[in-house]
Amino acid sequence: MKYHMSANRFGNRLPPLNALRAFEASARHLNFRLAAEELFVTQGAVAQQVRHLEKVLEKPLFHRMPRGLALTEAGAVYFADIQRALETIAVATDNLMRQSSGITVSTTPSLASKWLIPHLSSFQEAFPHVDVKVIASEKVSSFQKGEADLAIRLGRPPFDKELEAELLFPLDVYVVCSPHRKEGAKPLREPADLADQVLLHDAHSLWDEFIHALKLDVKIDTRKGPRFNQSALAIDAAIAGQGVALASDPLVERDILLGRLYKPFDISLRQALGFYIVYPKERKHSETILSMRNWLFAQAKMKENL
Repeated sequence: MKYHMSANRFGNRLPPLNALRAFEASARHLNFRLAAEELFVTQGAVAQQVRHLEKVLEKPLFHRMPRGLALTEAGAVYFADIQRALETIAVATDNLMRQSSGITVSTTPSLASKWLIPHLSSFQEAFPHVDVKVIASEKVSSFQKGEADLAIRLGRPPFDKELEAELLFPLDVYVVCSPHRKEGAKPLREPADLADQVLLHDAHSLWDEFIHALKLDVKIDTRKGPRFNQSALAIDAAIAGQGVALASDPLVERDILLGRLYKPFDISLRQALGFYIVYPKERKHSETILSMRNWLFAQAKMKENL
């Protein structure tokens, strides 16, 4: 049996990668010394790699100046093409490493602790081969810098044209409190009873808008009450019986189900904001991102069917 070796598709047209990296760094800095520092090699090694590349190409790429370098006309054109090619290689490598290592999800601390993490075990059961990293921060993570693959963020359209953005939850806020406030000296049973309650405030400061929408006959001072920088903290204070908070389904559905919170009356106020699933359009066909996206929508749908 005879075996035939297929010819290299690129033949001898590809110069050494190390020479290309040395050229790209030198062209960017217009200095062999700075390029060498970036690549952690000696200045002589960089200069030698560039000379070798010029020999292979049979064209000078730089004018050697007394205080640095200047690109030749051919070198400037080649530099632009090589930068694009190296960026393509970097993106392809980054995408492959992300797919093989898992997915990084960025969201707010409140949604992470109150909704995402309590549900996350079902994703791990369905996709045991995918490692999930959750970044809980008020700071929006950068997709370009590789800080996250997918985000769940509170916002409203329009979003950046380079992003896919899909509404996961609308933001309908309503009053929640400890079940113990059903009774006692100052029970909370109807909207007017809010006048006798301690209002717990979070960073969204929605009490003014909520009270105004109720059109009550009693006056309620919305300036008073403890203030927290995260919704989850205001909710925890409500669970502890310290007052009443405004919240939305994804943040309190579990606590209501477990009897730690209750809704004293069925009145909600819809906000223009909502929780959106956001990820780069260039990665919308990523199998890992689609798995997470579909799972998130399935979890949200389960709540609607309760």
